[in-house]
Amino acid sequence: MADRPSLEVVTEALGKAPERKFGETVELSVNLKDLDLTVPKNRLEDEIPLPNGRGKAVKVAVFGSPELCQKVRGVADVVVSSGELDDFAKDAKNAKRVVTDVDFFLAEAPLMPTIGKRLGVILGPRGKMPRPVPPGSDPTNLVNALKRSIRVRSKGNRTFHAAVGTRSMPPDQIAQNVDAVLNRIVGKLERGRTNIESVYVKTSMGPAVRLW
Repeated sequence: MADRPSLEVVTEALGKAPERKFGETVELSVNLKDLDLTVPKNRLEDEIPLPNGRGKAVKVAVFGSPELCQKVRGVADVVVSSGELDDFAKDAKNAKRVVTDVDFFLAEAPLMPTIGKRLGVILGPRGKMPRPVPPGSDPTNLVNALKRSIRVRSKGNRTFHAAVGTRSMPPDQIAQNVDAVLNRIVGKLERGRTNIESVYVKTSMGPAVRLW
């Protein structure tokens, strides 16, 4: 099947999807082939910035020293200083709520072992272990970049999904996001495009339209 322009496919997917009373996500469905996904290096796990953002709020949390935390207050959605980490971890119910609610986590590198020990059981299974940042750095730019990013995880599955926007966004912006995500995925696969069997675009509850 010949490739179709992303904008054409996005427009068709939006047109075929019935109107809903909630803000639907627009997503890619990617089907892989000729990869042994029992081998960890063949699994995709990446944070991909979208040129036009996700079309909805993305939350970022930061664990760090008081000095680093001060730099990101008002930028990050959740800030936990090293002195507050023990209390945060002890309140398992609140920690699970925060981990569920927050999309991305950053942590000052020296705190990573403690976070792994105290919170790894909550963060790990959800694919939300923090990205380490250098001690004393200012992660403000990274926080802002993550607020327009998505996380892609294939795990051991041949088929996986990636959000590329919301239905309220202009189709051309969604199409640009689609191209950015696919370019990144192709660049991560062992044999690039030949490891992709098919790609579809759809809204959360709408019919899928084939792109590749």
